[in-house]
Amino acid sequence: MIVRWETDHDYVLVHVHQDMFGDWIFSRAWGQIGTQFGGLKHQLADDYGQAMMWLEDEKTILGSRGFTKVLEADDHSPEGREAMGQLSLLDGH
Repeated sequence: MIVRWETDHDYVLVHVHQDMFGDWIFSRAWGQIGTQFGGLKHQLADDYGQAMMWLEDEKTILGSRGFTKVLEADDHSPEGREAMGQLSLLDGH
């Protein structure tokens, strides 16, 4: 699952997925739209439920900061693949 929020100048993109070992990974990218300023952090969740709890926390925090959700997609959808391409650029792959 990929979710993206934006303001006029900033974005946050969250990717929740399983790695090849079956572990749940919560990846969060953030930055300024149109620039290369930002960051990327990966966290290992105990299970899917914890990853979803982190996603809900993110939704609450970003909503309180004026961010609007602009994308929620499956990894395999065209939109999801495009967002993954952007995430890969930040990760240096």
